[in-house]
Amino acid sequence: MPRLWKIGIVLLALLAFAAVLTFPALLRSVLGLRRANRTEEQARRAIVPPISTPTDNREKAQLFWLSPASPDTLEPSTVELDLSADSEKRAKQLIMALIEKPPSQTQRTLPADAVLLQFYLLPDGTAIADFSETLGTETPSGILNEEMAVDSIVRTLGANLSNVRRIKFLIRGQDSETLAGHLDLSDFFTVTPQMPPQTPAAAAASEGRPLTANRLASNPPRESQPERGN
Repeated sequence: MPRLWKIGIVLLALLAFAAVLTFPALLRSVLGLRRANRTEEQARRAIVPPISTPTDNREKAQLFWLSPASPDTLEPSTVELDLSADSEKRAKQLIMALIEKPPSQTQRTLPADAVLLQFYLLPDGTAIADFSETLGTETPSGILNEEMAVDSIVRTLGANLSNVRRIKFLIRGQDSETLAGHLDLSDFFTVTPQMPPQTPAAAAASEGRPLTANRLASNPPRESQPERGN
C-alpha cells in the first residue's frame, strides 16, 4: 500500500476517534441548551397572568384548529370562553385559548410553548401580535404547517371580532421574514369573512370587514393576496 494512503488512513482514524470522544459532550450541550430555552419559555408563560376583565362574559366562540378528518384544512370548533367586551383583551383571550385549549394534540396549530407577549389593536382595525420566538422555532417547518398556524389565528379573530381588519406578526418585538422558513411574515395579513353568530360584545364593536390571506416567501399565495403598503 502506498505510504500516502497509509498516512491518510491513520489521519481518518484519528479524526473518527476524536469525533467519538467529543460527540457525547456536544450532544449534552445541545440538549442542555434546548432544556434551558424551554425552561425560559415555561417561566415566561408562568408569569403571564390570565387575561381577565370586569366585563368578561361566558360566551360561545368559534376557534379554528386542524380538522381531524382532513389535517390540511382548518375547521371551527365552538368553545365556551370568558371573553371581554374590550376588543383588544378579547383578541388576547382568543389567541391564548388557541394555544392552550386544542381539542387534541393532533389538531393543534400553534406550539404549546408559544407565548403571546403583546397584542395591540389600533383604531383603524390594525392588530399587532407579538409572540415569543418559540412560535417560529417550534412550528414545524413547511408551508402547510406555517399557513395553518397563521390562518388559525386570523380566522379565529375574524370569527369573533368585527373590528379587526388586518394583523401583523412580530417575533419578540421584531419583524421576521418568515415564520419557520417559508410563510412570509413581512407584511400584514387580512381576514377572510366568517359570518359567525354575533355575540353581544361583538355587536357592540365597530363594524369592519374581516379578511384573510396566505402568503409564501418567494411563492404566490394559493387563495388571496396580502395587503401591501403602510
